Amino acid sequence: MSGAHGYAVRVAEDPADREACFAVRKEVFVGEQGVPEDLEYDEHDPGAVHVLAVREDGLPLGTGRLLYGEAAAARTGGDPSVGSLGRLAVTREARGLGVGVALVRAIEEAARALGLAAVDLHAQTQALGFYERLGYTAYGPEDLEAGIPHRSMRRSL
Repeated sequence: MSGAHGYAVRVAEDPADREACFAVRKEVFVGEQGVPEDLEYDEHDPGAVHVLAVREDGLPLGTGRLLYGEAAAARTGGDPSVGSLGRLAVTREARGLGVGVALVRAIEEAARALGLAAVDLHAQTQALGFYERLGYTAYGPEDLEAGIPHRSMRRSL
């Protein structure tokens, strides 16, 4: 999948791509938002599908991940047909270029390829409008994750 602003989005399959994903997450979540590093990376990272947006020159611009199966169960009410989108992060210089939308669509494409029927996510409340524009619907109460207000959302595929 290619972006209109000189970037591409792909599934991160090799170790270098995964390291680029983790570097973006560290910059955005740990550096900008103050999420403790030990909370940012978890036991689900090794089995997750990670997607990566990179500029034409190889600079990482954004990332996101998809949990499915048992790894997603706690986030999706135990429904094996629902995946869990998370850790969506776009670098400051890439915001406003459509990278976030391209990453969400790439995660949805990966979910469809796995045979999933829907995708859940736990959105920061300040990002609800972004996800609503992409077809996600909020449900349940607001809660705190890493000290940041969040709401659950879902989109059928």
